Amino acid sequence: MNQLNPYLIFNGNAAEAMRFYERALGGKLDLMTNAQSPAAEKAPPGNENRIMHGRLAFDGGVIMGMDGMAGQPYQGMHGFTVALAYDKVDDGKRVFDALSEGAKVTMPWGKTFWADGFGMLTDRFGTPWMVNGHMTM
Repeated sequence: MNQLNPYLIFNGNAAEAMRFYERALGGKLDLMTNAQSPAAEKAPPGNENRIMHGRLAFDGGVIMGMDGMAGQPYQGMHGFTVALAYDKVDDGKRVFDALSEGAKVTMPWGKTFWADGFGMLTDRFGTPWMVNGHMTM
């Protein structure tokens, strides 16, 4: 089966962010630091404890992430939004509320013409999200 999965780049806090997403979304999280990688000797000094690859598999999807290299300019996250859709409005609301912890909510949870529940936010790690509950169109 083909899949399209977001791969998020963080500025040294990928482990914290991915663990936060694991709590919010559920699922199984695997993290590997540069030091744990089979290519550990190729990582520049100062990057040993940064996440080389993280993968969160949860009901309905996969989100992956890593840390950028220390000393490299970090551009932040922009030009995309991670969109989630839940069959039940209560499931969408639960996830929206969990992701809202420390977030900038740009559209509070509410009914729209396409879903019984919808909200938008940028979480405390800079990831933009759109969460739908029970889409009607």
